[in-house]
Amino acid sequence: MSFQTLNRVALVEDDDAFRAALAERLALAGLTVAPFASGEAALRVLDARFDGVVVTDLRMPGLDGLQLIQRLGVVDPDLPVVMITGHGDISEAVEAMKRGAYDFLTKPFAPERLVETLGRALEKRALVLDNRRLAAQAADETWAIPLSGESPAAEGLRAAIKQLADAHVDVLIEGETGAGKEAVARAIHNAGQRRLQPFVVVSCAALPDSGAESQLLGHEPGAFAGAMRRRTGQIEQSHRGSLFLDEIDLAPAPCR
Repeated sequence: MSFQTLNRVALVEDDDAFRAALAERLALAGLTVAPFASGEAALRVLDARFDGVVVTDLRMPGLDGLQLIQRLGVVDPDLPVVMITGHGDISEAVEAMKRGAYDFLTKPFAPERLVETLGRALEKRALVLDNRRLAAQAADETWAIPLSGESPAAEGLRAAIKQLADAHVDVLIEGETGAGKEAVARAIHNAGQRRLQPFVVVSCAALPDSGAESQLLGHEPGAFAGAMRRRTGQIEQSHRGSLFLDEIDLAPAPCR
């Protein structure tokens, strides 16, 4: 399946009024905000399982933004952190990027710009968490090729899966509905090096006649009316992994 859509944001800001106002604005954009008045408070909650991203101010009493980024890097080096800075702190913001910050914004900034940045960061976080889940599943060899049977046909299928696992070729899997085409596709994915990358399923029969291109290829903000943020297409989501086109014969005519 494609990776899950995330919407959680940990907001670390010592200014009570600014924190409340920004949390409200992010909530209106459809994000779920967990506000923290200090870096210390955030560290007591955030761990490597956090399915979201972090927004932090730079100038804070106690643990400042740079120190928080460093501490979070120990907790999870793949956790995206967006830094908020004043105009006089650009050099420190650049230092934050060197230490692993995902991005930084200088005050004052348009809330829409932060929402757009968080959208990209959340997509990155979703890919990371999905890759970890797939890697954990793939570590179990019995799960990697979940095909039972000792008949010559079953043995031949398992041998073909192992042979195709790391091949850089397109694979056509044929069979009646319910025969297990997706199971075979997942087995090919999980048996090779691609298992550490996403396995993305596209239900071709469910693709709309209008908008399929955006779903498959993605779009940039402003590409058309209503496109408020960048969307990563399913083809890009499967980069270095596997793209399973289910029921490709039922895809809309423009996609064939």
